[in-house]
Amino acid sequence: MATKLSAKEISEKLDVLNALACDGALWKQSGNTITKTFQFKSFIRAFGWMSQIAIWAEKLKHHPEWFNVYNKVEVTLTTHDADGLTELDFSLAEKMEKFK
Repeated sequence: MATKLSAKEISEKLDVLNALACDGALWKQSGNTITKTFQFKSFIRAFGWMSQIAIWAEKLKHHPEWFNVYNKVEVTLTTHDADGLTELDFSLAEKMEKFK
């Protein structure tokens, strides 16, 4: 089971994660989750990105909650087993930024 991060660790990791965000949209913490809306040039680019991330999510054994409408993908990450945020959430979020 993954270990739940402290408030300080979450704050530090959010700073690092948001420094990677090249699209101007930032990750936000809401309780035990981090969220972000990614915007793409088209539906096919959004869907292609989701397909790439799905492969990484499966490798990490950590799956996002996401919602796609046309060129936007709303992402929510949390680790349900830990009842909060863990390193897994930030690892997957970093992959999302890398492949955006």
